[in-house]
Amino acid sequence: MLNHKKNLPIIFILGSLTAPSISQAAQTDLNFRLRFESAEQDNALKDASSLTLRTRLTHKTDEVNGFSALIEVEDSRSLLGVDDYNNTLGKNTNYSVIADPEITEVDQGFIKYAKDALSIKVGRQVIALDGQRFVGHVGFRQDRQTFDAATVNYTFNDINLHYSYISKRNRIFADNKDIDSSDHLINASFKTSVGKVVLYSYLLSNDAVDDDSLDTYGVSFNGNKTLSDIKFYYKAEYATQSASTSMSDFDADYYAFEGGIDLGGLGIETVTLKAGIESLGSDNGDYGFATPLATMHKFNGWADTFLATPAQGLDDTYISLNGKAFDGKWLVAYHSFNANDSVNGVDDLGSELNVQYVKPINKTYAVGAKYADYSAGDSAAGKVDTQKLWVWVSAKF
Repeated sequence: MLNHKKNLPIIFILGSLTAPSISQAAQTDLNFRLRFESAEQDNALKDASSLTLRTRLTHKTDEVNGFSALIEVEDSRSLLGVDDYNNTLGKNTNYSVIADPEITEVDQGFIKYAKDALSIKVGRQVIALDGQRFVGHVGFRQDRQTFDAATVNYTFNDINLHYSYISKRNRIFADNKDIDSSDHLINASFKTSVGKVVLYSYLLSNDAVDDDSLDTYGVSFNGNKTLSDIKFYYKAEYATQSASTSMSDFDADYYAFEGGIDLGGLGIETVTLKAGIESLGSDNGDYGFATPLATMHKFNGWADTFLATPAQGLDDTYISLNGKAFDGKWLVAYHSFNANDSVNGVDDLGSELNVQYVKPINKTYAVGAKYADYSAGDSAAGKVDTQKLWVWVSAKF
């Protein structure tokens, strides 16, 4: 339900700024997504299914003297009694998890100032950096992730500087699982003739845990180049992480390499082939590299088996094909998972097949479907075979 106590300060501030001089040329958008989801796991949990409707109403003011404001309300409802699933809030715990709880909340509410190369945003907001591997909005879930934060961006020439201070992580599990925090996000990027370089420092602290810190420092490079009418894609990234609480300290490394080719240059139109490896390292089998602010559903398979990195770490070797057909976009991907540090009988972490097709009907409506089939590896890892299916229709006005 709508948390009036938590959201009143944001609404009050926005209300004080959205005087007639600002709101006369305001824009209001309405977005719907109706989705069926099923989850089957080879364990004692019952097979889960859900039919949910996510509604998002966004009101953005016109800009006056560099100032503007935005207020956005999001609602997620179960429909037609199709709600046999664990919603992560204590309902139907004997069913598999589908992380779409019923909730009505202020999804975003911020004031923005923008002038020339500078922009400042204060309030509840979406923050999505680079490919969302470390910071994202988890937009595939019906209740997406946003942050109570102050953000500063400064852009000049081909350089962008970003800083955010986050005081609260509004996660996908509704209000009672949100996290008060003291997070600092520093991201600097610049473009070159062969690609984009990003340097970042993400310094996270969960206020509910004594002496908690999760500090990540990294660099990434990605780009593409066309040679002899053939387009090539490439990406490389490395990060190091230190995790600390009053009880323990850990260190782990991360790296990712990806290469791809547009097969159109080889006579196979609208098809792109990519392959790569992503490694979330381990500290001697006791701790796995963590990305708590990420859009994790995008990575390591859609079955969401590895939302928490195993203590043995995770090496994900993958290959994907994507292209266009019947005015829509399709994607097929295969993942092979292994422990980064093979200890305690855990080496093979399984494999997964992902398939997706999305088709716009017109500028207003779109339909889509996707499927994930995860096959477990070593029994000591504690994973189980999992199949998930999603079918949806969306509309925006």
